[in-house]
Amino acid sequence: MDKYITTPITSEITKDLRAGDYVYISGKIYVARDAAHKRMAECLQKGLPLPIEIKNSIIYYMGPSPAREGRPIGSAGPTTATRMDKYTPALLDLGEKAMIGKGRRSREVTDAIIRNNAVYFAAVGGAGALLSKCIIKSEIICYEDLGAEAIRLIEVKNFPVIVVIDCEGNNLYETAIQRFSSEKS
Repeated sequence: MDKYITTPITSEITKDLRAGDYVYISGKIYVARDAAHKRMAECLQKGLPLPIEIKNSIIYYMGPSPAREGRPIGSAGPTTATRMDKYTPALLDLGEKAMIGKGRRSREVTDAIIRNNAVYFAAVGGAGALLSKCIIKSEIICYEDLGAEAIRLIEVKNFPVIVVIDCEGNNLYETAIQRFSSEKS
């Protein structure tokens, strides 16, 4: 089912999303990858505030290529989400409501998704140039020294994703395999 949502994302929004739903996101999304997640974890370990407002946020696991002239960002495809798994439960417990990436998530992340009424979205890998067309604004907001891994705030319009893990723990990767296997037999 196609659904259109606007950030910030709340539990009221996530409770209506189901694994397999096609979702089009408009609004503001943070972009952060491995190095930025490590720095945020270090802030939390030191008792310091995070450099971003995590409550009801979406973090997109992406490292953009340089912007071409007249564009706010270059190619903007997802990176593999498992690299953020060791940091994700703590961020979800602080109020993050959604992540966008590609690939499977750990049991710990799935448990934190359920516990916090959050969701995990997948964006199509290999389609970074097309995805960048949905990004209308991009700015580095912290950790500029990390280059492509700096935390950005992007503004998107109808950014296409698929719900992979919903707030009840339903996992599209698992159900799709089961369905495909049963149809093959």
